[in-house]
Amino acid sequence: MSKKPNKKASRAATKARPGKAIKTATKRPAASADAETQARIALALESIAANLNASAARPSTPDSLKKADAFVWQPSGHLVPVPKVSRVDLGLLKGIDRMRDILIENTERFATGLPANNALLWGARGMGKSSLVKAAHANVNAMPKVRGRLKLIEIHREDIESLPLLMSLLRESDFHFIVFCDDLSFDGNDASYKSLKAVLEGGIEGRPDNVILYATSNRRHLLARDMIENERSTSINPGEAVEEKVSLSDRFGLWLGFHKCSQDEYLEMVRGYCKHFGVKMPDDQLEREALEWSTTRGSRSGRVAWQFTQEIAGRMGVKLAAK
Repeated sequence: MSKKPNKKASRAATKARPGKAIKTATKRPAASADAETQARIALALESIAANLNASAARPSTPDSLKKADAFVWQPSGHLVPVPKVSRVDLGLLKGIDRMRDILIENTERFATGLPANNALLWGARGMGKSSLVKAAHANVNAMPKVRGRLKLIEIHREDIESLPLLMSLLRESDFHFIVFCDDLSFDGNDASYKSLKAVLEGGIEGRPDNVILYATSNRRHLLARDMIENERSTSINPGEAVEEKVSLSDRFGLWLGFHKCSQDEYLEMVRGYCKHFGVKMPDDQLEREALEWSTTRGSRSGRVAWQFTQEIAGRMGVKLAAK
């Protein structure tokens, strides 16, 4: 005998089915909203990526060199223009007259297309080595026969390995370039000095005719003594190892030594700064305070003279703007 359908069960089933349909219907719009959100996020990310690519520094070209007289080299291949170089007037560099005249003459010859040497300025700290390079560039670049055709490019010590890339860019230009590395030296197992050697002399392309290298260092030989000693102890021929290390400095044809200044030279520097910037003080008081300042610093140099000038100018309320 067939059983009669359970009315309560069928009613419950009928009620349950619409509920299921409603639940399914409410889920579909949520999935659609998620997809729409993901699409908006993807579009936003694409827009950000496009903006980043557009704003990223593009590698420089020879035409980029017309933008300024000085640049800072980035190993990515970009030259950053320097609108205003931090430099000291050439006339304020005291106690280094001989080095000043030699570097100016060398730079002038190079800028006018005559043979000139790479230069290594080495010696005592704070005696105006880097200041002289920047002042020599400004002085020569202002000469009528040069007419702004001389550019100054600073390369940081840690970027020396990218020198070949920089040389390939500068080689194509009609300008003349001083490639300047401040405080150059090598320590430990650093082998990047080999890139510098190849550019200075001995590389297959060599140094471009329109490029000269100026470097400053606190020591005459750019490689630390422990590097030389290490090479001597591990090399089959110790003499050749030492020769390999010392030969880096030899590839700078012009060596300019800077030594500690005398008391009279130090005072001359102080007086020169004060006169240039309009700092007025009785000479006996100026001399007494300048000597006391150098004694507390334990040295006499152009840098110490400048720091003293800043001190008394600030104390007297004088702004360091050239008169």
